[in-house]
Amino acid sequence: MRKSYLTVILLISLLLVACRSDQPSISLETKQLNFGDVVNGEIVYRDVAVHNNGESPLVVETVTTSCGCTQASLEPMTIPPGDGGVLHINFDSGAHGQNLTGKLTRQIFINSNDPQQPEALVEFTANILAREAP
Repeated sequence: MRKSYLTVILLISLLLVACRSDQPSISLETKQLNFGDVVNGEIVYRDVAVHNNGESPLVVETVTTSCGCTQASLEPMTIPPGDGGVLHINFDSGAHGQNLTGKLTRQIFINSNDPQQPEALVEFTANILAREAP
């Protein structure tokens, strides 16, 4: 009986060790942003916290956007386990010309070595308002 009890404990211990993940794990403070009303031509800046909840370094390979009106960068591009970084977002509401108005949606893509989520997405919306006549 004692031998089978020790065997069960040993098997459970081995299973726990085998299930332990030594992988990075990206986590975003938010995946949705609402910039609200923005007058055409204004530039909006936002920061989003990025965290590595995994047990190995999170290496961000690229940060890209869905449109040239949006620029984004991450500091740092390698985040140690349990640590964080900042995604800097810069949206130029006038990039499509002074006549653009209405609701707009854009995305930022963060590609990393997280095997469970190789591409993380942050999406924002804005309501572009016409410029006031001079």
